[in-house]
Amino acid sequence: MKLIINGETQEIGVSTLTDLLIALEYEGDWLATAVNGDLVHREDRSEANLADGDRVEILSPMQGG
Repeated sequence: MKLIINGETQEIGVSTLTDLLIALEYEGDWLATAVNGDLVHREDRSEANLADGDRVEILSPMQGG
């Protein structure tokens, strides 16, 4: 399926947001995620089903200033 992840189109075979994070090797409790502009809380990611063409934003905190 094609997803737009942080503004870039990627072909990836996953079904949920949790699966996507695992496939992309994102880890940690400090991630912020959204699908099609809607915030998805950490506890809801395994139930957040993805569909072809969905826009996914994954944000992680950055060090520095």
